[in-house]
Amino acid sequence: MLLEVGDSRVLGDAAPRLRFVEDKSAVQGVDEARIEARRVGRRVLAVDDKPAFELSYWCGTCQFLFERLEGATATFSPDDADGLASGISGIDHAVISRFGTLLPEGGYRPLLLEVTPRLVFPSAPGDYFAEDQVATWGPESFWGLPVYPRTPYYRTFETRVDDGAHFYEFVVPMVPPSWNEPDRVAAYTAALGSGVTPTAVAVSILDVCNPAEEHGVDVYAHWALTHFLLDGHHKTQAGAEAGRPIQLLSLLAVDPGLSTPEQVARVPALRAAEEQTRLRPRS
Repeated sequence: MLLEVGDSRVLGDAAPRLRFVEDKSAVQGVDEARIEARRVGRRVLAVDDKPAFELSYWCGTCQFLFERLEGATATFSPDDADGLASGISGIDHAVISRFGTLLPEGGYRPLLLEVTPRLVFPSAPGDYFAEDQVATWGPESFWGLPVYPRTPYYRTFETRVDDGAHFYEFVVPMVPPSWNEPDRVAAYTAALGSGVTPTAVAVSILDVCNPAEEHGVDVYAHWALTHFLLDGHHKTQAGAEAGRPIQLLSLLAVDPGLSTPEQVARVPALRAAEEQTRLRPRS
C-alpha cells in the first residue's frame, strides 16, 4: 500500500557512507579512457568505500541483480531513531534529513509504504532469481544455474506495468536476518501483535532490465525496485515472521538506477496499483 508520496528533493552528503559507484578494481590491463567510455567496471553499492552489493550490469539487457559482497556488514540506525519503533503518521522531514546524511548528493523522492514482507532464500520456493528471472533469461550461461544473490531477502509487492513489462519490489537487508538479535525481533513481533506498525527506512533504486534476446519462455522487461535497508532489520524480520505489515520509508534515488527519470516518476503510480502476480505462459 502506498501511504504518501513526498516532493522530490536534494539530499546527501559530500562524504557519504553509502555510494552507488563503478568498481574498477577488478578491471586489469584496460586503458582508463576505455573504462570510462565503456563502463566495464562493476556497478556496486559501496559502504564506507567497500563494495557491499554488486548491482545489475550497465547494459540494461542483462539480468537484474543484487549480490551481497564482503562490504555488507553494517546497519545505519541513528541514535535518535527510537521514534520509528511506533511508526510515523506521515512523511517525516526530520527523519529524512537524518538518514539523508548517509547518502550521496542527488535527487530523491520519499515514499511512505505499508508492506508485508515475505522472507525468501536463494533457490528456495518464491525466489525471484530462480523462478521469474530464469523464465525470462534462462540460467546463467557459464554456470548453468540461476543468479545467486548470496543473501536472504524480502519480497513485498509486484504488479503489471503494461503488456511488455512487470514491476517487482524487493527489500534487501544490509546484513542477513541470522545476524539480528532474537530478543529485539521478538519485541517487535509482540508490538505488531498489539497493533503497532513500526517504520523501517531504506534507500531505493529502480532498475529496468529488458532482455535483448529470447532465452526463456516468458520474455518481458523487468522493473525492479530495490529497497536497501538503512534501519529496520529487526522490524522487517518481525513483520515477516508475524505475517503483519510494517511501514517502509523509501528514499528513492532518481539517478543511480538503470532507469530514466520518467520511469522513476512512474513508481508512485505503480506502487499504488493493485497487486498482480504475472501469469507465466506454459513452456
